[in-house]
Amino acid sequence: MGFPGAASWLLAAAAIAGTVYQAASAVLVRRLVAHTPAPPAESPPVTLLKPLCGDEPWLEANLRSFCEQRYPDVQIVFGVHTGDDPALAVAERLRRELPQADISVVVGRGRPRDGNPKVANLIDMLPAARHDILVLSDSDMAVGPDFLSAVVATLQEPGVGVATSLYVGRPAGGIWSRLGAMGINHGFLPAVAVATAIGRDDGCFGATIALRRDTLAAVGGLESLREQLADDYLLGAAVRAHGRSIGLVPYLPRSAVHEADAASLFAHEVRWGRTLGSIDGAGYAASLVTLAVPMGVLALAAGWAAGSAGESGGAVAGALSLVAALLGRLWAVRSEERSLELERQPAWLVMARDLLSFAVQAVALSGRTVSWRGRRFRIGRHGVLIPLGESPRP
Repeated sequence: MGFPGAASWLLAAAAIAGTVYQAASAVLVRRLVAHTPAPPAESPPVTLLKPLCGDEPWLEANLRSFCEQRYPDVQIVFGVHTGDDPALAVAERLRRELPQADISVVVGRGRPRDGNPKVANLIDMLPAARHDILVLSDSDMAVGPDFLSAVVATLQEPGVGVATSLYVGRPAGGIWSRLGAMGINHGFLPAVAVATAIGRDDGCFGATIALRRDTLAAVGGLESLREQLADDYLLGAAVRAHGRSIGLVPYLPRSAVHEADAASLFAHEVRWGRTLGSIDGAGYAASLVTLAVPMGVLALAAGWAAGSAGESGGAVAGALSLVAALLGRLWAVRSEERSLELERQPAWLVMARDLLSFAVQAVALSGRTVSWRGRRFRIGRHGVLIPLGESPRP
């Protein structure tokens, strides 16, 4: 058997393996959302840190959802890099309209020249925090009124040093935003559900990170993350290295996903992919197998090539694996849509999303540069962000 024939059978096997993975992940997503959060044993004061940057879609509604929590004592700190940031007006308006809420607004020391801009914002905000429990949350998240109770309850579980949550994508725009949200709902979230089921507990996600102030100090504080791309993962890893675990909050905030065009979507997802690659390059590369539909397409193409070379069987194996992958993927997506209460997406868009995921992953694995908020960085050793044109620090 020549190379095209062998490749067609190997790719067909990968497509079938990916189809099994898709079915299993859909079942695990269903189990994940079936968990209901328990109330906290006690409700100590909490400081919520919300770094802002720009006037994002649904920004005011998202922030308002955090200001209207059914939690007895919450300080909310909004932070921007500069006084001309449009998000500042939104934060100030909420402070005026909700006098009953304990809201502080911090204008930082300017947008940093290098390093992680979100972490720099948080460093500027931290001195305004008054309470021992800190909850870091992205600005594009929306939650219900019991969110903080669920977070604190998870943080109070024995052995937990940091609490974090997954999230569901909500498209805030046209087709590119829909594709971006689908990448979260039918790619990222199911992958974490599988990782959790097999015992991995190393995921720490920027949507929600809650920890105590002394825990943060013990792992080096926010300063230790200033130049890191994967700041959320590394914070969780540092907590685990100190003998504490990461607790997954049984609550799914909803993230506003806005992608203006194909280029912004692709650049955004390549940055995510290279972030994952900086954490676990071998694992990220191996996860290509979970993309069953692209594997089936490649199996069929290799089978046709084998048939042209006079080898039989490869094309049939490729075609059958592609049909199985298509049917399995559609079943998995429909199951996840029901579990997560999502709008039903057309089959052609589901397939386009999978082909896009394959292209994103292939590009992410082939380079070390990322675009972030209009700037380009190179990922140095250990995930350090280096502005393009500069040398890494010794």
